[in-house]
Amino acid sequence: MPNRILTTHVGSLPGLANFDPQAPDYAERLRTGVSEVVKRQRDVGLDVINEGEYTKGGDWLSYVDDRFTGFEAGAPPSGLPIILQGKDRREFDAFYKYATEKGTLFYTSSTDIKTKRQHWVCTGPIAYRGQSAVRREIDLLVSVKPVDGAAFLTATAPASLEPYWRNEFYKSEEEFLFAFAEALRAEYELIADSGLILQVDDAWLPALWDRIGIEMGLDAFLKRCMVRVEALNHALRNIPAAKVRYHLCWGSWHGPHAYDLEMRHMVDVMLRVKAQAYLFEAANARHEHEHVVWEQTKLPAGKIIVPGVITHSTDVVEHPELVSQRIQNFARHVGRENVMAGADCGFGGRSHPQIAWAKLASLVEGARLASKALYG
Repeated sequence: MPNRILTTHVGSLPGLANFDPQAPDYAERLRTGVSEVVKRQRDVGLDVINEGEYTKGGDWLSYVDDRFTGFEAGAPPSGLPIILQGKDRREFDAFYKYATEKGTLFYTSSTDIKTKRQHWVCTGPIAYRGQSAVRREIDLLVSVKPVDGAAFLTATAPASLEPYWRNEFYKSEEEFLFAFAEALRAEYELIADSGLILQVDDAWLPALWDRIGIEMGLDAFLKRCMVRVEALNHALRNIPAAKVRYHLCWGSWHGPHAYDLEMRHMVDVMLRVKAQAYLFEAANARHEHEHVVWEQTKLPAGKIIVPGVITHSTDVVEHPELVSQRIQNFARHVGRENVMAGADCGFGGRSHPQIAWAKLASLVEGARLASKALYG
């Protein structure tokens, strides 16, 4: 283990607007863009990097739209779309109306985050057919990353795809969920077998709390979450935990988040996932106080936490001393060797590029200061 605090981020980075998939030179421009974003991460000083999610079109959900058999395009469920539901939306309805009209729930000048998505209906056995697409993502990142550096590639958890993929074939919700996870296993294993680190993104798992969980009650909701974690672990069963990191967040739009489920209720769910590293929100005003969770929660041996110590939720660039203090808070709870410094969520589509890169530079400098304090 290095005698310092390592740094990483969550996945998406600004710059996607430069790549039009319909352009005749798209493949060449994408390769150039990935090469440049890898170099920029290295120049900033990040230790564990990726391709900015450029190869996924910057969208962690719809990138899989054509990667499964057994589904047909269908109409969304009747009523208000699930993304527009929730107690936060009802309580702060005037704010959400204003923010939607002004387009401020995300920073969208340089790249768009989709708010309308294709819904899919399962009408037959699910199988995976996206192998060639995954191999292209892998080959592109591997071809430009430094040979001596660690890199990760993202994929999405079955629970976070589930809201847009409806079952009309399998006998039960659980049977559908495990079939979906079994299909995703092919994607996960291709990434892990390539030598890259697999990062599994799962923002929808806790973000459903104020949409369906409050009405269900906490115990029932946590039981629901655990079933989905077991489905994910089913998909990860052949991959060593050391090759997996798991990212949990609460949706990360620019809103109040007054009804986010507290981390003290989600931490055991998160730690049940078969992974070595766990990335979670810890730098924004709603979740920064939750480092105290680790006073009562024992981190299993060999595990690493990657708290967000910079956030997309504000355009204020964190001072490196604040970043250092945040890192040290976690190191006091779980041990310096078990902490890596990360971000709350992706910056692509959520922050202006200048702000995003300034925050990442502050992350690296803050980790240097924390390393000096913790290691001498």
